[in-house]
Amino acid sequence: MADVAQRAGVTKQTVSNVVRGRTVVSPETRARVEAAIAELGYTPNLVARSLSTGTTMTIGFIVPTIANPFYSEVVEEVEMLLEERGYHLLLATTRGDGDRARRQLATLSNRSVDALLVAGDFDIGEQLSPQSELELPVVLCAWEIDPPDTLPVVTIDYEKAGYLAGRHLRELGHRQVAVIADLPAHRVRVAGVRRAFAEDGITVPDDLVFTAPGATPESGYEAALRALPQLRAAEPVTAVFTSTDAIALGVMEVFRHQGLRVPEDISVVGIDDIPQAAHAHPPLTTVALPKRQMAREATELLWRGIANSRPAAPSLTLLRPEVVPRASSAPPAVH
Repeated sequence: MADVAQRAGVTKQTVSNVVRGRTVVSPETRARVEAAIAELGYTPNLVARSLSTGTTMTIGFIVPTIANPFYSEVVEEVEMLLEERGYHLLLATTRGDGDRARRQLATLSNRSVDALLVAGDFDIGEQLSPQSELELPVVLCAWEIDPPDTLPVVTIDYEKAGYLAGRHLRELGHRQVAVIADLPAHRVRVAGVRRAFAEDGITVPDDLVFTAPGATPESGYEAALRALPQLRAAEPVTAVFTSTDAIALGVMEVFRHQGLRVPEDISVVGIDDIPQAAHAHPPLTTVALPKRQMAREATELLWRGIANSRPAAPSLTLLRPEVVPRASSAPPAVH
């Protein structure tokens, strides 16, 4: 830093202000310092900075998986927001394993991150202490079932997502719908679909609710194969709701192999609006989840906690999903 200051003709404090992105430096001075940094190949010593400032400029983020496009997009948005403020992301996955979740939580806490963002619920919910017992700001996001009232939570109205999918199918005229869902993880979404049909006096029977062993195309394919006999029963199902777009992609592949046309013979609706949904054959009707908005609002709560040197108060923010109609849904065929 002293070399950069000498080359640019400024103080070491001015160099520090430039590196940290502070606005107290004039554009001309900033340009000189940045030129000197480039010429000398200077990089800040993060360990030294941590010791002198008492912060690590690092945020820990625990997610169930990055194989799911939903979480990949959330992680990407959080990382971009952190970079804008000069922070770094330390990512860990639980892989749906409670023991692993406990280890990851302990590891990140022991690495002296400045704050912690946690996505998911089943595998890590029991490991989290109330905010009052934590020594760093913690914010939860993408919490689907029973979000705790002891921590700030920014999540999506998943029941509403299921309801909107069901309402879309009812408005198209469908009365006989099957459900393929990652259960019990997505039971709230299924409850939403059932509520939409119940408003018109229609019950979604239990024997038309099928469990997919995960939220992947492979699990959707497997579940659809098991469901085919019921789908082709005397009163054929005219629509299928899947709890994720990834499951829907596997379901539609089975239908293609079995000669079922989507949507002419059977409509398919998913939830998420992952990038692959728009490029499926046919493009998939879905309920878009505001993933990036969720990431922004959750990260903003972390900033407040860091800036105020105390965690944000417990709260619950529910973000609203919306239907994205595409070619995979249509009115039922008249036989």
